[in-house]
Amino acid sequence: MNYKKLLAAGAFAFAAASAFAQTQEIRCFSHRGGRMEHDENTMQAFQASYDAGYRGFETDIRMTKDGELFITHDSNLERTTNGSGAIEEKTAAEIRALYTKKGNKMLTLDELVAWLKGKKGLYVEFELKTKPENLYPEERLHKYCDMIYQKVMAIKPADAQFVFTSGDYRGLRYLQQKYPGVDLLLITSKPCNDETIALCKAMGITRMGATMDGTSRAAVKKAHKEGLIVSLWPGQSTADFMLGAYLGCDYMCTDIPLEVKDFLAKKAPWIKVKY
Repeated sequence: MNYKKLLAAGAFAFAAASAFAQTQEIRCFSHRGGRMEHDENTMQAFQASYDAGYRGFETDIRMTKDGELFITHDSNLERTTNGSGAIEEKTAAEIRALYTKKGNKMLTLDELVAWLKGKKGLYVEFELKTKPENLYPEERLHKYCDMIYQKVMAIKPADAQFVFTSGDYRGLRYLQQKYPGVDLLLITSKPCNDETIALCKAMGITRMGATMDGTSRAAVKKAHKEGLIVSLWPGQSTADFMLGAYLGCDYMCTDIPLEVKDFLAKKAPWIKVKY
C-alpha cells in the first residue's frame, strides 16, 4: 500500500473513531464544476453540480487578446477544445467559434456571473490564471484583475462568499492594494507547513490552498492558530476527501462532486460537510 493510500485508510479510521468529536464543518466545493464527471468549466458542469446540491464552486478565468474574459483552465486550447494555441493570443470571436471536445460552447465570465446572480448560499473561488507571466504584463494584468473583480462583485449575493485565488502573487497583491477587504486565497503547490504559513502571514492573506501531499495534522493546527483558513487539494477520489478530513482542513475541492456526496451519505454520514 502506498503512502497516500495508507494515510487515506488511517483517515477513514480516524474519522470513524471521531464521529462525535468533529467540531469543524468542511466546505466541499466542485472543482471546475466537477472536471472528472463533467465537461470542465462549462455551464453544463456547473449546472449538474448545482442540481446535485452543491453551492460551492471553483473556476478559472483567462483573457483574450482583445480583452474578453473566458472560463478555461489552460492557456493552450488543445487539451479541452477543438482549437490550438494560447487563448490570450486569440480574439473573442475566435474563441466563440470553438467547442470543447465534448461539444459544448466556451463559457464567458459574463455568462457565469449571470448564472450565479441571485443564487443562495454560494461559495465561489475565482482563480486568476495569469501564467505564463509574459502574456499578462503589468498593465494588462491590472486591467484583467479590475474587470474580474468588478464583474463578480456587481452580482454578489448578500450571503455569498466570493474568493479570488491565484498562484501568481502579482494579481493577489494588486487586488489587495486596490480593493481593501477583498477575500483572497494563495494557491501553492507545496503542503501546509512552516514555509507556506509564514508566506501567507507575510502577504496578509488568510486563506491557503495547499497540497495534501506532505501536509500534517500538526501543520494544519498551527495554521489555524495563526488565523489561517486551510483548503486542500487535489480531490480526485473519495480517499482524497477522507484524507483531507483527517488532516483537519476547512475546505476541500473535488473533481468528483457527485461521487463524493453519495459516498459520504452512505459511508461517512457523521462527517459534517457543507456543499
